[in-house]
Formats: sequence, structure tokens, C-alpha cells
Amino acid sequence: MTIRITAFERSPDGGRGLARDMRLRWALEEVGQPYEVRLVSFQAMKEPAHRALQPFGQIPTYEEDDLALFESGAIVLYIADRHPGLLPIDANARARAITWMFAAVSTMEPPIAERTVARLVERDESWCEQRLPIVDERIRQRLGELSKRLGEADWLDGQFSAGDLLMVSVLLRLKSAGLLDEYPNLSAYVARGEARPAYRRAFAAQLAAFIAASAS
Repeated sequence: MTIRITAFERSPDGGRGLARDMRLRWALEEVGQPYEVRLVSFQAMKEPAHRALQPFGQIPTYEEDDLALFESGAIVLYIADRHPGLLPIDANARARAITWMFAAVSTMEPPIAERTVARLVERDESWCEQRLPIVDERIRQRLGELSKRLGEADWLDGQFSAGDLLMVSVLLRLKSAGLLDEYPNLSAYVARGEARPAYRRAFAAQLAAFIAASAS
């Protein structure tokens, strides 16, 4: 059974690994599962064939045999639940790791994604300059709370888990904004995630796809 995921044909992040297919690539690398990637254009994402897999016309999607999934967090949870390496065996530790997965995509990511929209989509609006500081303050509040909880630990709850994978993926979206630099322990946390061999393999794969698509 071949695992197939979708990714941007030409990622708007410029190959920096910020698109959400990177989360699937990383998870699959962590658990040692081979996969194929089907690159889709922005036009193809809106067509019926892709919407049959992803009703909102986004990426990534996940296909394996007769199973089709969408939403990166749900897909990472499926991968982690099916293959050892991303969720603890102990039931309580496993539940906590899943809690951190939800915290990453439900608590940390929304204001960070809002900042991206403000900068890229709404930047020409007259009120954008006033709105950005408000959004940044919301992000700082969440970063401060996360920083306090992480403390001097390497990972959120003992060993590296799918919770860390998603949290690092979310925080990476702030790397160029400078906000993460205000919290040294979070910067170091993200750097630890980026240093993992599985992350490096996933990053190299998505970058190679971006370079190849850009050259065509």
C-alpha cells in the first residue's frame, strides 16, 4: 500500500518548509514510512478531483489504499497512531502528547496564521498597520505561556512526540518575524526540532520539489 500525499506545485513559502505538507513529510520520516508526493497547482486545488479529497481546496491530503484524509493535524495523528515512534506507549503520556498536538493547531497556530494573512493578504488595507501590533501581542501572550511551560526541558512532555512535531512546525512560521527570538528557550526548542535527522530529510525533499518545479 503506497502512501501518497499532496503538496503545492510551487509553494508560496519559497521552499522554506512552512507549507503544511512538511508536517506529513516529517512525520513519515520519523516513523520510517516511504511515501510519494503528488504536486498540485493552485488551479488544480480548486477542481472537483482535488476537492473530492480536500473539500476546502487546500493541501495536504493523504491517500493510502482506500483511505483518504485531509487536515495536517489529523493526518499526523493517524500516522503517529498507526506507526511507533511519535506517541508514547504509556496511556497517560500518549494522551498528553495528543493534547499537545491539539494545542499546537488549535491554540498556538490561529494567531500565527492570522499574522500571515494580515501581512500577505491584507497588507494594502488602510487599517493593516494598526492591526499587526494587536495580532503580535496575541502571539506574544501565547509564546510567553508556552515558554513558561517548556522551561528548560528539551521537549514538551518527556520524549519527542507528535505534539512536539506539530508545535515546532507551527513555531517555525514565526522564525522570520523575530518574535521567536524574544523567547530563547523556544528558539532553542525549534532548533532541536530542525536538527532531527527526520526533519532534515523531509526539508530536503520538499526543497528539492520546489526547486524542480521552479525550474520547469
